[in-house]
Amino acid sequence: RCESCSKEEAKYRCPRCMKYSCSLLCVKKHKLALSCNGVRDKTAFVSVNEFTDLNLLSDYRFLEDVGRTADAAARLSTMHSPTAKKLLYTLRNKARRCDIDLRTLPVGFTKRRENSTTFNCLEKKFYWHLKLVFPHCHAEYTLKGVPDDKTLADILKPYIDPAESDPVVCQRLKIYTVSPQSDVQILMKIENRKQNSVRYNELDASKSLLDNLKGKIIIEYPTLFVVLKTLKKDMVILGQDASEPAENSDSESSSLSSMEEGEIRDSS
Repeated sequence: RCESCSKEEAKYRCPRCMKYSCSLLCVKKHKLALSCNGVRDKTAFVSVNEFTDLNLLSDYRFLEDVGRTADAAARLSTMHSPTAKKLLYTLRNKARRCDIDLRTLPVGFTKRRENSTTFNCLEKKFYWHLKLVFPHCHAEYTLKGVPDDKTLADILKPYIDPAESDPVVCQRLKIYTVSPQSDVQILMKIENRKQNSVRYNELDASKSLLDNLKGKIIIEYPTLFVVLKTLKKDMVILGQDASEPAENSDSESSSLSSMEEGEIRDSS
């Protein structure tokens, strides 16, 4: 049956989320409800038992596309100018002084192009490019110029506060706005771990963005996941799993290789 209207027999299956639909109207309806673009995820995990020649061919073509993207990026002389390199060096150096390990990606990568983070030397303050992800509603929002002294609670008010949020946003994030604030958790993915061991740091909503980022690795800009404790399933917070220590013991080399592999896929 169609998973949108539950009335007609399904005729189509979305390459992205695998939802069944019976008509163009239901296809559009499911895309709007799940914020689905209908494009197949080339980086989706495929188990060894399900891996076929088609998957191998898809991966080969994917790597070819990445190679072409990297080659095109290397030809952009403006991105390799001394001024651009100096700005990146200054940004990383200022972050290091704030106990933040800020890492930038090569030219041509998606996050490198998106990043609008700046540092104001007069105010001695970061203005961060920030991404908010609300997984329970399949919603993402990008913020630019967020001052580092702003608390996470104030950053989230326009989104999950019933009194201050935009009516359209409030309706889309209804599951958050009707939940008690004590049930809301703010998590940030730990970047220096292997892909088969994803863990998150829990952030303090009452503290500033800068205080929450101290002592952490940031790839280009922070991405915050806003979740509800009662609905959180596979997002494991570091230190809450009894089978592992609170501190990460992966080597620096493995963390860099893991980061590069993930971001090369993201650049496509």
